[in-house]
Amino acid sequence: MKDLFRLHGKVALVTGGNGGIGKGIADALASAGSDIVIAARNEAKTAGAVEDIKKKFGVRVLGVTMDVGQEASIQAGVAKAINELGRINILVNNAGVNIRKMPQEYRVEEWDWILNTNLRGAFLCAKTVYPSMKDAGGGKIINIGSMTSLFGLGRVAAYACSKMGILSLTYSLALAWAADNIQVNAILPGWIDTPLTVSARKDFPGLNDFVCRRTPAGRWGKPADFAGAAIFLASDASGYVTAEYLRVDGGFGQGGNTPTTVSP
Repeated sequence: MKDLFRLHGKVALVTGGNGGIGKGIADALASAGSDIVIAARNEAKTAGAVEDIKKKFGVRVLGVTMDVGQEASIQAGVAKAINELGRINILVNNAGVNIRKMPQEYRVEEWDWILNTNLRGAFLCAKTVYPSMKDAGGGKIINIGSMTSLFGLGRVAAYACSKMGILSLTYSLALAWAADNIQVNAILPGWIDTPLTVSARKDFPGLNDFVCRRTPAGRWGKPADFAGAAIFLASDASGYVTAEYLRVDGGFGQGGNTPTTVSP
C-alpha cells in the first residue's frame, strides 16, 4: 500500500512555489520522491527554494521564472521544464494575489489583476501542461482555492470571485479530461500562517485571536499542514478521485461564515 503514495519518477510544477503554501506543497511532493519545478516571478526567492529542496530531499529541482498573468511566460516556463526534466506529471496551481478593500473601492485594474492571476492564470497553466500529461498517459492537477471558494467575504470580493471560479474550473477540467486519465481536484486552505497573512493581521488587529478562537484546531495552519493532502491528490492513491475539493482549514469552515471585517 505504501507504493500508492510514492511519487518517484514524477515531475511536479508548482506555481508560486517559492514561499508560503506553495513551498510547503513543493516540500511535500519532493519528500514523496517527485522532482520539482518551482515556477514564480521572484528569481532570487526561487533560487533559494530550489537549493533548499535539493539539500533536504535530493530530488531534481528546477526554477523557472513565470508570471501566470502572462500566457507567453507560462508557455516559456512549461517548455523549459519539459525540455530539462522531460515531462510534467503534476501541476499545482498555487500562485495568487489579493487586495483587501470594500467592493466600491476597487479600481477596474485591480479587479482584472486579481482575476487574471488567480483564475485565468490557473486555466492557462492547466491548458499549457495538458498535452504533456495526455502524452504521458495521465496526470494530476491540484488547484489551490480558499475558504472563499465556498462563501464570500465583504473586503475581498475580487479574490472571492476568483477562488469560487477555481472550484468551477476544477469541476469543468475534471469532466473534460477524465478520458485522458487526468484527475483535477482542489485544496481549500483555511487561515494559514504565511507572509501574506502577516499583512492581514496588521490590517485587522483582532484577527489572530479571532482565528484561534474560531478554529476548532485552536491555531493557525502552517504550510507543512498541506503535505498529506497534496501527496494524496498527486499520487496513485487518488486515482479514482476527481472533481473534488479537500478543505485544509482546521475545521474553521464547518461552523459558517465570518464577519465582513476580516478576510484571508
